[in-house]
Amino acid sequence: MRIGEAARVSGASARSLRYYEDAGLIVPGRRGNGYRDYCRSTIDRVLVIRSLLESGLPVRLIKDVLPHITEAEAGVPCTEFLREVQNHRDRLAARIAALSAQQAALDDYLREARRAAQ
Repeated sequence: MRIGEAARVSGASARSLRYYEDAGLIVPGRRGNGYRDYCRSTIDRVLVIRSLLESGLPVRLIKDVLPHITEAEAGVPCTEFLREVQNHRDRLAARIAALSAQQAALDDYLREARRAAQ
């Protein structure tokens, strides 16, 4: 599929798809006329990339971790890389815990406000 359709299907903009390609995260095929040609596996990879970006993982780490997420394990990453991914995961867990606490507080507030309104 061409870039416009790939953008629609993946939810990423055409500009983002070009950026992912420039960053070495995806490698779309090329048609005879030079247009990019996105297959389903590339779209699936874009969905994983978007998810990782939304979690706050920087592109430089995504580039290193992506092959381990989307393909068979291809070697053991270095300790420093594992530490960076673990630190990111820990920050993410802390944000989730904080958001869960805020959600619980809002639930309590809404419950009390509805009770008072009755």
